[in-house]
Amino acid sequence: MSGRRSWEPVAQDREQAANSEVLEQVRLRALGRKGGLSDVDLASAVQAAGNIVGAQSSTEMVRNLSRDIHGLGVLEQFATQPGITDVLVDAHGQIWVDGTEGLKHTGAGFSDPAEVRTLAVRFAAAAGRRLDDAQPFVDLSLGNYRIHAVLPPISTGGTLISVRVKRQGSPELEKLIDPGRADWLCALRAVVAAKLNFLISGGTGAGKTTLLSAMLACVPATERIIVVEDSAELTPAHHHLIGLQSRGSNVEGAGEIGLNVLVRQSLRMRPDRLVVGECRGAEIGDFLGAMNTGHEGAAGTVHANSVQAVPARLIAMGSLAKMDPSTTAMQAVSALDLLIHVARDPKSGLRHPAQMGRLALGASGALEVTLISEFAAATEESDALSWFRERLLSRGVISPW
Repeated sequence: MSGRRSWEPVAQDREQAANSEVLEQVRLRALGRKGGLSDVDLASAVQAAGNIVGAQSSTEMVRNLSRDIHGLGVLEQFATQPGITDVLVDAHGQIWVDGTEGLKHTGAGFSDPAEVRTLAVRFAAAAGRRLDDAQPFVDLSLGNYRIHAVLPPISTGGTLISVRVKRQGSPELEKLIDPGRADWLCALRAVVAAKLNFLISGGTGAGKTTLLSAMLACVPATERIIVVEDSAELTPAHHHLIGLQSRGSNVEGAGEIGLNVLVRQSLRMRPDRLVVGECRGAEIGDFLGAMNTGHEGAAGTVHANSVQAVPARLIAMGSLAKMDPSTTAMQAVSALDLLIHVARDPKSGLRHPAQMGRLALGASGALEVTLISEFAAATEESDALSWFRERLLSRGVISPW
């Protein structure tokens, strides 16, 4: 948008109160507690700053810091609206939301670019992360939100903030599937019960994590799930869930712990189910290797436009793990049982599974996908469907198709 709209300065007092010295004290305490901060910690930060006169001023600052650190501050009112999945601040300070009605402008925005930067830095501080000229971008989890922020000049304009609203708790699988396709509901449950290895593919915001979380909630309580993620998002309702989260490097470029390291560590933690929240790089080599060494019921997500596009993504990620295409293809076919694609209806905004397929090697040795079923059409007899039935039956599970 070309023009800017002033927004009611509901956070003006908070912006003035939370000066850089107090913010640094908050950041240091968050680092020591891996992001967990109580009001006592905030009060200690205010005291340590030593520049607040009077008990009333100190109390007000603690209240203001607590209000901002434990939530989204001035963006909270948009994130808590029904159906909202994303809150976005663009380079002009304008606030946008995405959800069931699609992307739209809220009619609100920041009049001062410094306010957006201060808010982004505050989010980073709350998670024990640094966001400054030396580290101009950050990806973090804060309560019920996943936040990504970028500072200029990396951002060609003003500070950018992208907030993804996580679902509260674990959604029930039944609520994600159209009642008219009960066969798909049974099929997804059967995949979990048979401990098949699968990847859920889809575009950004298509509902990959939501579907994976719902399927993991169907895992028996006697099994141990270990989830490896860049930023903690998966929250299935399960009694024995272990979460591992990657860590970026510090300003000196040291201390980074990537997903590939965490995948290897997780194998030493006796997982019944190994889950990689999102496969996007070299960790695919360790993940496929784990599935090929007897780990059943493994799962993950991957960005792709359809199940047919997944092979190309796997080959590209395999190259980052220094695996040639033929090695990646053989590893993937041996490790992965199924691909499940999810899509978002552009008109209704509803998300649902769209395709289920299996990986296979073509005549030339290239990685291919054969469809088992499509959500929008009746499931027809095919070699892939016969394979699916036999695969489930070998694990003592009956196919709904």
